Amino acid sequence: MATIQKTMTDQPLVTIIMAVKDTAPYLRDCLDSILGQTYQNWELIAVNDHSSDASPQILQEYAIKDSRVRFFNSDKPKLIPTLQVGYAQTRGMLINRMDSDDKMPDYKLQVLVQEWNTYGKGTVIAGGTKHFVDQGVVGGGFIKYEKWLNEVARTNTHYQEIYRECVIPSHCWLIHKEDFDAVGAFDPIVYPEDYDLCFRFYRAQLNIVGIDKILHHWRDRSNRISRTWEEYKDNRYFDLKLRFFYELDRDHTRPLVLWGAGRNGKDMAKLLQSYNDQFHWVCDNEKKIGKDIYDVRLEHYNESMTLENPQIIIVVASPDGKKEIENLLSEWGKKPVRDFWFFS
Repeated sequence: MATIQKTMTDQPLVTIIMAVKDTAPYLRDCLDSILGQTYQNWELIAVNDHSSDASPQILQEYAIKDSRVRFFNSDKPKLIPTLQVGYAQTRGMLINRMDSDDKMPDYKLQVLVQEWNTYGKGTVIAGGTKHFVDQGVVGGGFIKYEKWLNEVARTNTHYQEIYRECVIPSHCWLIHKEDFDAVGAFDPIVYPEDYDLCFRFYRAQLNIVGIDKILHHWRDRSNRISRTWEEYKDNRYFDLKLRFFYELDRDHTRPLVLWGAGRNGKDMAKLLQSYNDQFHWVCDNEKKIGKDIYDVRLEHYNESMTLENPQIIIVVASPDGKKEIENLLSEWGKKPVRDFWFFS
């Protein structure tokens, strides 16, 4: 691997890793936004993942135009292996990732590096994002997610919110290479790769510093992989969340409560049983309370108040229902402290 820049200055080299597959209609805008950065000390490692359009030719054109753009072809198909190919070429001290159909505001790298310089190693800098479309309107789900992401960045509540959704999108972080290597970089073949990475930051207890500023323009389009890939189809990601919950947060000396008896609750109950864990299952549906589902008796949610220091998993699909539960748990917080997670 190439020598890493080690001297700590105010202008460390930033390596941007970008996998490219069939994004020719958007690629020039993306590359121009990188070339237009006010922060100049960067390199772009752009790796073509077996594109069938003009993407490789465009990448080659820009590599000739600017020596900071380095173009490679992946010998391994799919996203994570392609990112691995790019990461092996890294020269920079600081690492960022970019998506080839998106755009950077011209101040993005400048803001990220300035903030990182304040804290140094052991810190991930994360910022806000804004969706856009070429035609029509951005999907409502993405607007909701964007609003939540930006609030997480503004309030710096990444670890408190990590079991709800991916708290840092793939394109909106900056990290020292040694810290990135320590958490596994792009090594795990786990999708969604950005969410898995967030949990690895959490496992390592890296300091995440949120910036209340839009640092990325995220393109919404009908054929983005989050809409089309099988790996992203069930976007509740219960398997991923539970794997880290049992590794990092489950305390078997405390009773476990599952709150919610709809589809999400039933799916979660089956997964909990696969961990051979005992749990109390609660809800507010009078038609279900007192009945057995998967050999577990449904109880009224008030029963969780009788338990000693429970861990509570909430899997309620309705936003209004979640808000009501949050308010209720806030009232209960006057009693001995409890922790709880929203998994959906």
